[in-house]
Amino acid sequence: MSYEFLQHYWCFIVSLLGAILVFLLFVQGANSVARSLGYTDEGQRLVYNSTGRKWEFTFTTLVTFGGAFFASFPLFYSTSFGGAYWLWMIILFTFVLQAVSYEFQNKLGNFLGPKTFQFFLTLNGLLGPLLLGGAVATFFEGSNFIVEKSNLVDAGAITPVISHWANASHGLDALLNPWVLIFGLAVMFLARVLGILYIMNNVADEDIRSRGSVRLIGAAVPFLILFVAYLAHLLLKDGFAYDDAGVIFMEPYKYLHNFIDMWYLTIVLLVGVVLVLYGIGKTIVSKDYIGGIWPAGIGTILTVLPLLLMSAWNHTAYYPSTADLQSSLTLANSCSSEFTLRTMFYVSLLVPFVLAYIVYAWRAIDSKKLTKEEINDGHAY
Repeated sequence: MSYEFLQHYWCFIVSLLGAILVFLLFVQGANSVARSLGYTDEGQRLVYNSTGRKWEFTFTTLVTFGGAFFASFPLFYSTSFGGAYWLWMIILFTFVLQAVSYEFQNKLGNFLGPKTFQFFLTLNGLLGPLLLGGAVATFFEGSNFIVEKSNLVDAGAITPVISHWANASHGLDALLNPWVLIFGLAVMFLARVLGILYIMNNVADEDIRSRGSVRLIGAAVPFLILFVAYLAHLLLKDGFAYDDAGVIFMEPYKYLHNFIDMWYLTIVLLVGVVLVLYGIGKTIVSKDYIGGIWPAGIGTILTVLPLLLMSAWNHTAYYPSTADLQSSLTLANSCSSEFTLRTMFYVSLLVPFVLAYIVYAWRAIDSKKLTKEEINDGHAY
């Protein structure tokens, strides 16, 4: 195992976690349409109790994703999470609101009322996917930061800071880029698509399932338009490349070259897109089909994984700097030591066992479809 192999391996692991996280955003997507999908108070409680069984998976994956990034690529973690902290703080705050809202919306003594906490769930359902998608878009569009590793050996610096944001917005400036917003909105509508598909599969209620098909069209159409628009932009734009000496430069059609050079990832991405379209299309066409979440969910993972790898593999700067081109982060200049990556490699061999437990827990939770009778249980949200 060479140092370069370990860098690419951990990039794959982090990207896989990111792809799984995007799939698990169906919790946020379903909450964002709970009012129209559930329609009545009882129907809305069915939606919230369905997503309430899974929100821990999403939150845990988000934390694991951040932890894996910190351990394998600490310079990215300190630059993005430390510099763009307003963006990440808003994301984390909405997820904390989500956890609180599930627990307190129907508790005795809730003087704010259930509607307040349901509003927080809707807020998380909109802002969570939008801002996470925007953060991912900066892997291609760039962020406004500067890295100065020389500060580490500066004897006059009391608290040496390696990287800092080049303006006072601390990450919120990314939202001024229309392409960042387009990708963020695409992720938000994708989360809605997955959320609707999941509720139709998980909740045994004909009213919700009949409305789900209509709501699915309303979420799928803007998602497809936004995703295709961004993909076309990505293939035509200049990209951030680096040579063997580590010098970053702008390369015309860099990401198109990545799609061609790494054709195996392109095939995986196309298979993922086909699965997503199949899950959406069959659910809309067939009134009796409620399993669309599985092809669409697997397709989402197969689409997002190669897309993230396209931003880092093949001599690509995965976190470009728009303030100072040479500050852009690559796999080579931002990773942990070889010893750390090698040690974590052996630890990562336990991941299949963790995934097996998640699958087991998921099947146990969903062994029975959610019905109206269950929301009257004392443990219901």
